[in-house]
Amino acid sequence: MTIMKDENMNPDDHYDLVVIGSGQGGNPLANSFSDAGRRVALVEQLHVGGSCVNEGCSPTKTIIASARVAHMARRATGYGVHSSDPAYASSSPDAAIRVDMKRVRERKQKIVDRFRSGIERGLDSAGVELIRGHARFVAPLAIRISRTDGAGSPEGGRRITAERIVVNTGLRPTIPALPGLADVDFLTSTSIQELTELPEHLIVLGGGYVGVEFAQAYRRFGSEVTIVQRGDQLLQHEDADIAEAVAGILREDGIHLLRETDAARVEPTGTGVRLIVRAADGDDEATIAGSHLLVAVGRTPNSDHLGLDAAGIDTDDRGFVRVNERLETSAANVYAIGDVKGGPAFTHISYDDFRILRTNLLEDGARTTAGRQVPYTVFIDPQLGAIGMTEREARAAGHRVRVARLPMSNVARAMEVDETRGVMKAIVDADSGRILGARILGIEGGEIAAVIQVAMMGDLPYTALRDGTFSHPTTAESLNNLFMRLEDVGAN
Repeated sequence: MTIMKDENMNPDDHYDLVVIGSGQGGNPLANSFSDAGRRVALVEQLHVGGSCVNEGCSPTKTIIASARVAHMARRATGYGVHSSDPAYASSSPDAAIRVDMKRVRERKQKIVDRFRSGIERGLDSAGVELIRGHARFVAPLAIRISRTDGAGSPEGGRRITAERIVVNTGLRPTIPALPGLADVDFLTSTSIQELTELPEHLIVLGGGYVGVEFAQAYRRFGSEVTIVQRGDQLLQHEDADIAEAVAGILREDGIHLLRETDAARVEPTGTGVRLIVRAADGDDEATIAGSHLLVAVGRTPNSDHLGLDAAGIDTDDRGFVRVNERLETSAANVYAIGDVKGGPAFTHISYDDFRILRTNLLEDGARTTAGRQVPYTVFIDPQLGAIGMTEREARAAGHRVRVARLPMSNVARAMEVDETRGVMKAIVDADSGRILGARILGIEGGEIAAVIQVAMMGDLPYTALRDGTFSHPTTAESLNNLFMRLEDVGAN
């Protein structure tokens, strides 16, 4: 569909491409179109870089890195390392560690600012017009840009049109309808990163990937931490044995876990919050008193203020923009990429969305999302690296499976660095010998999962890793032993 140009239309308000949202797929797409000689505008309501740069991957992993240093400092004497600081002579490791949360935040923000400025320079260098404001569809392939808070009137602001529009607006933390929540100063995955003082007792509502990462980090900084999880296991997507291994590590770190527990309501106190909970299968209530409450129960798509109806863009019942395998929405020449379209909410998936559109729209290709691998890493310590199917998913799909397990305590490299917590698990198709998936809970688990992913990309049988010659002593070498431990075929 091509916009019919009104003879009174200002040519400065028409573009070959408009990208709404400066995320990890939208930025390179805008740059690629501009480099190809197209006129491009990118509309951003707040900061360039999307959630990854500003509140997700980069800042959270920076905070987690600081937490790991605190953890390793407490363990230093176990490696035979002693500080000349007299404080380290204390019999209590915690007494020797002081965490400066202001400095933790400053370090995080410095990295965020560096990445933001780099993205802005890249957009400027490519000739992309960066427009600050809130975009809202007013017609097919036409948007109006209002104040950055989105509060401008439908008639106010600048109206622009395009040959193609890409929605890249991402997600925001979900705020549940929990009685009393509006009456307390709760934290989200965004606001917790701005703390400059250490919580005395952090209550984490939600035992998903975000919840467990922050729970462990703040426990390592020195907070008391309690996780309240509605389901019967943490990390609901994972196999039960892997989720239980993660739970064991968190308990070992001193985190309190309450599973199969519903949050009933929350109340303010003079010094913090009081969360009233009840068992999922009962009515008896209990109270948890904390200084801070982190709400980490999921993410909501930023689609509700885009005026999608005006453009004929369909969403599902949760507000995710519906797309096909070519990332096309229900409106002609309108696409959606990244987290706002649902599915796996990972930066590397957003970037691959960009590659699909670049190939199809600029190179006349035919790439799709079909068969795309979805690796991810949960940055607890040790990491949980994941690729492919879980055992549960493989059996549900009808595969005859063989399962390989190897405790990290049996890995030479892990023993040498005294990082033996965790387990390796791989799923193999019993008929073809192809690897269906793996979960690596252990030191550098994300990196080892990537090695397995490369084998899967090459359609190699598991024997290629079982019999491969890897450098000794590396963690990758443990793949020899892992795939030597395949169990007999189990029932589907």
